[in-house]
Amino acid sequence: MVRPSGDDMILSYNDTVLRRSDLDILSGPQYLNDRIIEFYFSYLSSTYPTEDIQLVPPSIAFWLQNCPDKETLKTFIEPLNFPAKNLIFFPVNNNEDVTQAEAGSHWSLLVFYRPANVFVHHDSFRASNSTYSRMLYANVAGFFSGSNSDVQYIEHKSSPQQNNGYDCGLFVVSIARVVCNWYASSNRVDEEHLWFSSVEQQVTQSTVSEFRKEILGLVTDLMCDKSER
Repeated sequence: MVRPSGDDMILSYNDTVLRRSDLDILSGPQYLNDRIIEFYFSYLSSTYPTEDIQLVPPSIAFWLQNCPDKETLKTFIEPLNFPAKNLIFFPVNNNEDVTQAEAGSHWSLLVFYRPANVFVHHDSFRASNSTYSRMLYANVAGFFSGSNSDVQYIEHKSSPQQNNGYDCGLFVVSIARVVCNWYASSNRVDEEHLWFSSVEQQVTQSTVSEFRKEILGLVTDLMCDKSER
């Protein structure tokens, strides 16, 4: 992918690098790219510093989704130590060309919750990513409990829906934040319905639109903090 002229690095946060073009994406109604989702997942990991939670970067989730060889997949997955995690987040993209980085046109979120032994797919556009989410589930589920049949897959049909063509990535990071907060809270008493009511109450098109501004403000603040050091 050719970067625009003058697309210099503006922030290095943990293992994530943001560039000036990412500010443009956050400033206007545009589709979130891999870097911004990876950045916010990294930020959530810092906000909820527990070994129980793992937020998988988009590039790794895409590789897991599309890896055709089980032995290679096994070798790659083992160091990720999924069996030690209670809550794992996978961003799902509908890119079908493994040779093309940052392609695709839609993001959704697949969440694994070990206490219920379940994968839950949240899609903000009428489950349009279901095929790709199930590809990822089929590739990784056997590494969680021995066989795919032991792990349930749920398409959460009441997941909040976007009303435009560009906010899917924001729904992904918004839902991830709510689920992390649900897990970190002491209110996890309804294990049957999990975090569903929290997501449905807290993630709406209006809150997601405001969340874009919040992420932009976060990036700006982190840039200022680094420049003052």
